[in-house]
Amino acid sequence: MQTLIWILHILLAISLVVLVLLQHGKGADMGAAFGSGASGSLFGASGSANFLSRTTAVLATLFFLTSIALTYFSLGQHHSQGIVGKIPTAPAQTQSVPAPAPAPAAPSGAPKAGEIPK
Repeated sequence: MQTLIWILHILLAISLVVLVLLQHGKGADMGAAFGSGASGSLFGASGSANFLSRTTAVLATLFFLTSIALTYFSLGQHHSQGIVGKIPTAPAQTQSVPAPAPAPAAPSGAPKAGEIPK
């Protein structure tokens, strides 16, 4: 099944490239360069979509669907092989951290906390 989707995916990609290259843009006419092509609207005359543009839309939709299907099959393949469960984890540390040394006692003649020395 996955091989069939791969073949369909590649054929759709090639067909999309060919169809896009066959079409010409809205401003590709020579008259559009001199202002006679698109006097009615900002982006040219908006007519109904022709056969090539509709076919391109259908092929693009099928291409996206085959892309999603291949992603789904790839994800299912990783889960069935257990790759996700074999991610290495860091070993647990068994060493304890030594306790900090106690602070030395203040000399008897030193001022206490909060006192201002004279």
